[in-house]
Amino acid sequence: MMKIYVDADACPVKDIIISEGTKADIPVILVTSFSHFSTAEQPSGVETIYVDSGADAADYRIMKLAKTGDIIITQDYGLASLGLAKGCTVLHHTGYTYTNENIDQLLQTRYLSAMARKGGKRTKGPKPFTAEDKEKFRGLFKSTILS
Repeated sequence: MMKIYVDADACPVKDIIISEGTKADIPVILVTSFSHFSTAEQPSGVETIYVDSGADAADYRIMKLAKTGDIIITQDYGLASLGLAKGCTVLHHTGYTYTNENIDQLLQTRYLSAMARKGGKRTKGPKPFTAEDKEKFRGLFKSTILS
């Protein structure tokens, strides 16, 4: 059975994932650090897994649990690359799908930005998350889980 894994610490579309995932009767697993601990009740079909606050703890746990055919939602290019290699569908919260065709360019851009910052240059951060991004994600996510 397909599952949906969410790199949940900074994910701005958890509400969409939970709503649409539970409607489609697909288990949703939110992986988040203990620093985001919540006692909020989750709907049936939604599980929260807490991990240490280490840099890649959520990524490691998701990769340990995810199987071929599962869906991963993340903004982390490294996790996206690992998920693709495992045969998962990997989505970004702004509404695009990571693919074997675009992941190398994304990783290269991330690397070059990191090198520029290391050299003292300033680089642009991500654009602000918009309502259009949210709706683009909703459309992509719904078509992904229905296909």
